[in-house]
Amino acid sequence: MKKIYILFSLAIAIGAFCTSCNDEWTEEQFRQEVSFKAEPNGNGVKFAYLRYRPDGTVRYELPIILSGSTMNPDTKTVHVTLDPDTLAVLNNEQYGGRKEIYFQQLDPQYYSFPETVEIPAGECTAVLPIDFTLGGREGNNPLDESEKWVLPLTIVDDDSYDYKANPRKHYRKAILRISPFNDYSGSYAANRYQIAMEGVSSTFQMDRVRSFVMDDQTIFIYAGTRDIDYLDRKNYKVFIKFTDEIIDHVFGKKKIEMWSDNTENNKFKVITSNELPVPYYTMTEEFDVQKPYLKRVYIDIHLAYEFVDYTTLPGSEMKYTVNGSLSMERELNTLIPDEDQQIQW
Repeated sequence: MKKIYILFSLAIAIGAFCTSCNDEWTEEQFRQEVSFKAEPNGNGVKFAYLRYRPDGTVRYELPIILSGSTMNPDTKTVHVTLDPDTLAVLNNEQYGGRKEIYFQQLDPQYYSFPETVEIPAGECTAVLPIDFTLGGREGNNPLDESEKWVLPLTIVDDDSYDYKANPRKHYRKAILRISPFNDYSGSYAANRYQIAMEGVSSTFQMDRVRSFVMDDQTIFIYAGTRDIDYLDRKNYKVFIKFTDEIIDHVFGKKKIEMWSDNTENNKFKVITSNELPVPYYTMTEEFDVQKPYLKRVYIDIHLAYEFVDYTTLPGSEMKYTVNGSLSMERELNTLIPDEDQQIQW
């Protein structure tokens, strides 16, 4: 009798448990909210890498995600617009009153995107297609990378819409840091890059030198120790054009052309010698032995130049000599079809 009582009690408990549970496979366990997939870095921006095409359009697809445990039952029309207010808050948080190094909102001549995107019924993802024209209107006004261009976006929320935007920070907002690239742009190791000031015995060194795109064959760096956060950086651009002119067939050395757009003031001059008759570069590539889909491209730039710093101490000139090489390794996952995602940034 005791055993029957125990089995009867157990059956009642199991039945009560089953009837009290929701069917987690058919009922929504969370909330369906719309978000961007654009996780920001430490500066609050998401890098958008774009192959530089001065005469054409480059499309960037920004993912949009609908959260939840079940599929979307109905087609939802998501509204997207610019968000200059969030950009203003970000600039103030990052840089305070230093407006000269603020992130700058991209001019409309360089981009276009639709105001709405549909997430089809039965789907939980979509993409916002953004078309960038880096050459500007009719290709006559190339994007000046000495500014920190961004495109601030937000998902619009309204009671009349058939969706809810995710209220969490960094989910309904996306601040895209526009970063054009070509075959030679990127961050170069500078451990063999010596910067000497006239009259000073010791030299300055940098860990890395970041380069920026001017066109598909040309990059620019900033002279000496300057980088994109210097207020006077635009006065010290050093342009480097990669040519196909071979100057050494044995070692694969090719000529580069160097100049500045402000030589009247910064007195930029290329230095040549018997060891370095002209600035040159080498570019080699190889596939990884253990990961044959992984391609590595190595670029070494050998250069020497001098310039004058005329802005640090107004009325005074400080002469610098720069000599050495910059090296970059670019890894590409050839299994990924999209070029901007192939590169292991």
